[in-house]
Amino acid sequence: MYILSKAGLKNVLSTLSTINPFAFLGAVFLYIFAQFISTLRWKLLLPSGFRTGKLFSLYMIGAFFNTILPGIIGGDAVKALYLYQTTGRGTLAFASIFMDRYLGFIVLLLIGALAYPFGSRYLQGSGFELLLPFIIGVSIVISMLVFGLRLGKKFRLISDFYEYFHMYRNQRQVIIKALGFSLLVQCTGMLAVYIIGLGLGVHIPFITYLVFMPLIILFSTVPISISGLGIREGSFVLFFGFIGVEADVATAISFLWFLTMMIGGLYGLIEYIRYKHEKPAVFL
Repeated sequence: MYILSKAGLKNVLSTLSTINPFAFLGAVFLYIFAQFISTLRWKLLLPSGFRTGKLFSLYMIGAFFNTILPGIIGGDAVKALYLYQTTGRGTLAFASIFMDRYLGFIVLLLIGALAYPFGSRYLQGSGFELLLPFIIGVSIVISMLVFGLRLGKKFRLISDFYEYFHMYRNQRQVIIKALGFSLLVQCTGMLAVYIIGLGLGVHIPFITYLVFMPLIILFSTVPISISGLGIREGSFVLFFGFIGVEADVATAISFLWFLTMMIGGLYGLIEYIRYKHEKPAVFL
């Protein structure tokens, strides 16, 4: 509500009405395409025997719940539950989904790191110049402590995860393919937001999206609002405001991005209803 009051509800609605419908539909298509590529990545991290089509249905079910649960990873719990019901292996369910998200997170930070030298000027004087490097540094340290030094193995609750991680540790081709899929997923998502901006007549360099979007996505994952609503819009207003984008326009871009996810996620709702009363083995 604070963001809407700052941007002006009438101004936001007026801006929303100017979206090029083809740009919006293109963004919806890119969202669904990104979910399919994410499914291929997830399949790499699972034992053989899972059909791509069924896993895609499961991924879209998770995507739907991401739009109605806190943060943007709430649907992961739903996917984990379905996979656990299918396999009876809790470690496999949670570890594969965690690895799927972790690889996406690593590539997201990598994109930000590569773009930062070329786009850091957009953050000059904002007080956020070192935020992205700080997050990257902290992430590297935590990853080294948990995985490199195997400190997590000392915690009984997650020690079983290491059996799963060890299984893929020496499968470099699998990890490289998964990272490649992650790169495609993240770039597709940012391209969708860029297209939405163009559809509203906002012409700003794509490099700004590569710098700002990693931060916006990370903030949106904080599970304190439904699907990151409010946090995401506030982040758009904050960061895109540094380059002169008006608050109503930034809010409109953010909300339209959310609408693409909501509309794309409706397929997941259909699949959820269809599979709700079927046996878990349907995913095999």
